[in-house]
Amino acid sequence: MDRIDAAILKSLAADARAPVSAVAAQVGLSQSACTRRIQALEASGHVQGYGARLGHRRLGFRITALVDITLGTQVEEDLARFEAAVAQIDGVVECALVSGGQDYRLKILARDLDDYERLHREHLGRLPGVVTINSSFVLRAVPTRSEAEALFGGGR
Repeated sequence: MDRIDAAILKSLAADARAPVSAVAAQVGLSQSACTRRIQALEASGHVQGYGARLGHRRLGFRITALVDITLGTQVEEDLARFEAAVAQIDGVVECALVSGGQDYRLKILARDLDDYERLHREHLGRLPGVVTINSSFVLRAVPTRSEAEALFGGGR
């Protein structure tokens, strides 16, 4: 990984749909050299995929909940069972095993409070091994830099 690879990552993070010719021009490479570097970054796992950032509020998902969950045990089988069950819940967009007072933090999108209450009742409350559930609701999301900008520098 050198400064050109970092520049390619920043460019892809800013606009993954940009043609390779535009990325190549931005980082000062030929199109073929840039294509080889992008393929190498993908093969090495530095680029793990491409996707669209959705406007969840425009799609009707007006509630973002951060949910801290504590399990009764830390046994690997119980963690795996919990993670498999969480992966089946529509609306869960992130699940992280964390340190601290809780075991997991979930990020959940819901249409409204009634929808979140339904998710809580029908899914969260039935997850295997759950002892406590603490929910917080995002009042305002503060714009942040892309992962590439945060890792390799540069603002918007």
